[in-house]
Amino acid sequence: MAAYDYKALTADGRRTSGVISADNPRSARRELRARQLTPVEIEESGQSKSRGARLRGRLSHKQRTLFTRQMAVLLQSGMTVEQALTAAAADGSAASVKALILGVRSQVMEGISLADSLRSAPAAFPPLYRSVVSAGESAGKLPAVLDQLAANLERTYKMASTARAALVYPAVLGVMALLMVTALMVFVVPKLVEQFAMLGTTELPLLTQIVIGASDFARSWGWLLALCIAAAVLVFSQAMKSPPFRKSLDAFLLGLPLVGPLIQALSAARFARVHATLAGSGATVIEALTAARGAMSNAIFRDAATAIIEQVQQGGTLSSAMRATKAFPPLLTHMVQSGEAARDVPAMMNRAADFLESEFEATTRTMLSLLEPAIIVLLGGIVGTIVLSIMLPIMQLNTLALG
Repeated sequence: MAAYDYKALTADGRRTSGVISADNPRSARRELRARQLTPVEIEESGQSKSRGARLRGRLSHKQRTLFTRQMAVLLQSGMTVEQALTAAAADGSAASVKALILGVRSQVMEGISLADSLRSAPAAFPPLYRSVVSAGESAGKLPAVLDQLAANLERTYKMASTARAALVYPAVLGVMALLMVTALMVFVVPKLVEQFAMLGTTELPLLTQIVIGASDFARSWGWLLALCIAAAVLVFSQAMKSPPFRKSLDAFLLGLPLVGPLIQALSAARFARVHATLAGSGATVIEALTAARGAMSNAIFRDAATAIIEQVQQGGTLSSAMRATKAFPPLLTHMVQSGEAARDVPAMMNRAADFLESEFEATTRTMLSLLEPAIIVLLGGIVGTIVLSIMLPIMQLNTLALG
């Protein structure tokens, strides 16, 4: 038996800590509940487990999703972890992926757990991924947890692929139109100005004068404008590394009319999905909340998750802690409150995440479908303005000739 340091809550909400002996973290949690204690944190005393040699190599989101689905199917079929890793490595993977999986397998065969073996390849398996696998192993539900994790990864990959596919045509259209406008301003308009000068046209229409001025600026100072844009991008990328700036930007984005609700829905859905996955696999409340906090890319939601952890550690309920942050949609907090009453928070969180993700997908699909005609109208207006500025002097000359 191993010794585990624990922190728990008593029946009246007071915090307590100590050391307990058990075969594994799952047995430790069961023993604590038998003592009328609610586990908050459990870790092996001394943390002396071997992590194994560091493995090199990366996995794309698609490769990680495929690997997780393969492992879930193979383990559910009755294979051991070693056998499943062998089969996954032999399934036509790229050489780098195969070497990475075989490296994980060699550590598992040495007696290291799968989660600790994955920890030796941090570039391929992010902390959230390893936390879910560790919780599944501790609860003895690794096949089911990997199946749910694969479903989550597939859902995320599908959403990202749909957004990328929808943005391809507008992006190509925008680039082509920008090149066309640049060619008109740099090459065509100056030639027409020379023709107007040869014809002795002095009083040009205001629109034509504006377009000619823009053309002269693009030819003379276009390099400086490009340099300023590149410098602004560099400054912005450096500023994004500053937590205060990042937090201010995240708060600004959340306050935008259309973008804000989308970011809130996506962040809340991710928080609920990660928490439900870990809590359903046997992790403690704090472990699930900590993993959910790590999945937050928005600083406002990370701060909200930190506040929730602190309130839960002090004996507060999850729903009241979420409501106090005012960051999560009312739907999610109500669903969590219902789950607490029914003693099935993970199921209610999964339902809320399904609804929020469906709402995000529908809204995003509508916005992307409107983006293409908006780009066409905008760029068509710019090209039409340039053409009109060219036609106006020609029409003026024709009028003078006829007069």
